[in-house]
Amino acid sequence: MFRREVLSLYRRIFRLARQWQATTAADTEVERQYIRDEARKLFRGKKDITDPEEIKMHIHEANARVEIALHYGSPYPRLIHMPPTAVPKTNRKQRKAQERLRKQAKPIYMLSDEDVDK
Repeated sequence: MFRREVLSLYRRIFRLARQWQATTAADTEVERQYIRDEARKLFRGKKDITDPEEIKMHIHEANARVEIALHYGSPYPRLIHMPPTAVPKTNRKQRKAQERLRKQAKPIYMLSDEDVDK
């Protein structure tokens, strides 16, 4: 169902890696390799997903990461800014509430950051 879209996205990412130009010539190859390695790691880590909604979400995440990389000129994920109330509390109930806030504050392009072992 989504096979064509996923393969097209995979090819787009590798085409982007081939054409990527960093701000300095020395960083270009390092950033190209990062793009290739990150794509391989994330696509292989999610190859067994069969839920259509989850597949759509991961496709959306990958497209967001590509667009952000092109816009900012950096293939690395953008930093996440936590809400001011995200300071860990001491008791268990408050800590769970803070963890929920952190999950809600996480942008779509960072969802795979903790899913796959690095």
